[in-house]
Amino acid sequence: MKSKFYVIWKGKKTGIFTSWDECKQYVSGVPGAKYKAFSTRAEANIALKSGWEAYYNGTGKKSGGQRTSASPSHYNPESISVDAACSGNPGPMEYKGVSTKTGETIFHFGPITGTNNIGEFLAIVHGLGYLKERQSNMPIYSDSQTAIKWVNMKKANTSLAKTKATEQVWSLISRAEKWLAENTYSNQIMKWETEHWGEIKADFGRK
Repeated sequence: MKSKFYVIWKGKKTGIFTSWDECKQYVSGVPGAKYKAFSTRAEANIALKSGWEAYYNGTGKKSGGQRTSASPSHYNPESISVDAACSGNPGPMEYKGVSTKTGETIFHFGPITGTNNIGEFLAIVHGLGYLKERQSNMPIYSDSQTAIKWVNMKKANTSLAKTKATEQVWSLISRAEKWLAENTYSNQIMKWETEHWGEIKADFGRK
């Protein structure tokens, strides 16, 4: 029998469990319990960090798909949205973070030589550091599934060559990976649902 991994977000105990019997004892009889089964531990790890909102629809019931975002019907305005822009691959790259509610720029960096995925990755980590300094558990939205995956892996899985031109961005990547390895955070990193909500609030508008 193929093993499953059970994530409990709300219950008598939270975390990842490897049997339904164990999971059941922590959610049975708990009002509003939030839990879901996943086929791999990697998926379970991402789900635990993403939060139960990513896997339940607007009615509070489990959604059919496994996604790393909130319900398509709404997003949390009390959040930071991040985005990157790059001309070429690699090329001049910059990123920024804005208030999802007001669109006000919170931070902006670049341009330096890099790629769009690297910019998205650095933007999320910059946002996490910004929020940790302010002891805020505000969520972060990104429209890059790749960047979200890299952050969860704590490593930028990029093939960008290390050259004189990319020296600065590689220094930033190393700093970001070091920060992720040495820090913990409770902030949810969620996928921005462009097809439902329009362009992410931090979009550079260069498409």
